[in-house]
Amino acid sequence: MENSEIAQVFSDIADMLDIKGDDWYRIRAYRRAAEAMAHYPEDLTNLWEEGRLEEIPGVGKAIAGKVDEILQTGRLEFYERLKSEIPDGVVSLLGIPGVGPKTVHRLYKELGLVSVPDVEVAARQHRLRHLEGLGAKSEERILQAIEMMHRISGRHLLATALPVAEEIVTGLRECPSASGVTPAGSLRRYAPTVGDVDILAASGNPQEVVDHFASLPQVYDVLSQGDTKATVMLNSGLQVDLMVLEEAHYGSLLQHLTGSKDHNASLRGLARRQGLSLSEYGFRRENGTVAACASEEEVYGTLGLDWIPPELREASGELEAASEGRLPSLVTDGDIKGDFHTHTLYSDGVNTIEEMARAAMARGYEYLAVTDHSRGLGVAGGLTLQEFIRQLEEIATLNEKLAPFRILSGVELEIKTDGDLDFPDEVLAEFDVVVASVHLGLRQDEEKMTGRIIAAMRNPHVHIIAHPTGRLLGQREGVAIDFEALIKEAAITGTMLEINAQPNRLDLDGELARRATKQGVMLALGSDAHHADGLGVMRFGVVTARRGWAEPANIANTLSCQELLAELKSGKG
Repeated sequence: MENSEIAQVFSDIADMLDIKGDDWYRIRAYRRAAEAMAHYPEDLTNLWEEGRLEEIPGVGKAIAGKVDEILQTGRLEFYERLKSEIPDGVVSLLGIPGVGPKTVHRLYKELGLVSVPDVEVAARQHRLRHLEGLGAKSEERILQAIEMMHRISGRHLLATALPVAEEIVTGLRECPSASGVTPAGSLRRYAPTVGDVDILAASGNPQEVVDHFASLPQVYDVLSQGDTKATVMLNSGLQVDLMVLEEAHYGSLLQHLTGSKDHNASLRGLARRQGLSLSEYGFRRENGTVAACASEEEVYGTLGLDWIPPELREASGELEAASEGRLPSLVTDGDIKGDFHTHTLYSDGVNTIEEMARAAMARGYEYLAVTDHSRGLGVAGGLTLQEFIRQLEEIATLNEKLAPFRILSGVELEIKTDGDLDFPDEVLAEFDVVVASVHLGLRQDEEKMTGRIIAAMRNPHVHIIAHPTGRLLGQREGVAIDFEALIKEAAITGTMLEINAQPNRLDLDGELARRATKQGVMLALGSDAHHADGLGVMRFGVVTARRGWAEPANIANTLSCQELLAELKSGKG
């Protein structure tokens, strides 16, 4: 069995125990073990054969015994017993944004609801409001959450779609007749979520390229296939459309497929004002002749524009900037020298501090901030002051061992509902980096939520506000907040705002990041990694920053370790 398959069993067990109202620490143990197994670098079967399962963080004798049973028999009696008590559909109710295990238990036990459609029907019939502790407002929130699920149905997180699309592109490039193979559409603009994936290729023998595409091992079903195009469904459930054309028209079609609807409309309008008609085939002049464009540079150059990076093609002033030579020199992966937001075994991570540090070193970083949760977020195993003192001592020892690499001592503080923080100033002063964020009390009104975060910004020791809007893509909207007031306060106090690179957050998004940098606010990119492999999501933070027109000077992670430490020691404001 694959590591992911074994891990899923333990993740499902945690969900079912949660619904049953089992002991919180037991549930957390199963979740931590599942996370560790899913991301463990060695094959679990090999560890099992060698008697080394307990080397996995969070896997003790009891869980190792269950893995042994799975690998010996292909099943787990405890898991099967739980499944007999809780139908599969009931577990799926946890996927409704804002619906927790206690509510799921009551929906199942008291109303007999075993699927999302069941819950939707019951909500529309006003049956949920009669459950003790819910009421009409809770019923309405559940219905709105289900409607949001419908709206995003068929869309995929960027981090889900991009690696799959890159595999397809790599496979297509092995075809001798194919050139210029590249993704297009919203994927090439690195939008947070994407629908179908468009891929473009140039070739003098398009049929060979189409046939090669349809025969790739990732293809589950060929939905349509012609001489120059094909549509397939992948094993992952992602639909991919391929178009193959002559090199002479490649640039105009790539531009057409990449730009947003509004960007392309603006570009066509500019062409008309210059006596041209722009389409995916190139420019048609007033005399009827057509000028094909083999590259995107030719498309934009014909209209007197600099080439516009795909991430900026959202009709947000990029044409004007391109015509005046004002396009930004966007930040790149290579500019990033460290990560400001990570978690370890001390709280809800699965790797040790040293393991996280060595993973960062392998990425070429100069520094890594370890920002485990404070006690205010008990559900994530938040640390007490004594535990942080022990962690600070370990970090000091590791910094001597790993020099010149630097582990920054940090904390992710929960901002309480009244704006207070978990630790007093004299304690916060001991950390290199203090990150503050909101996880609880997300339904406060705009005035209270804005005041809550601003209060944290005004603390001289808080350097970064993490995932400022609190959104979870496809799960919940951002909190009610006056973002202009937040930007203003961040600029006044010198507080950085995070672009959280977790694929289901990407918070701030590109638009808000741009608004922040326009006011001189520095951005901090954080992977929010809970395991060593999780550092790799930084690439999604970078592309989100690029969508916000961010240059290296706008991103704190581009500072060298020496520059960063000097900046942190100089204080805020």
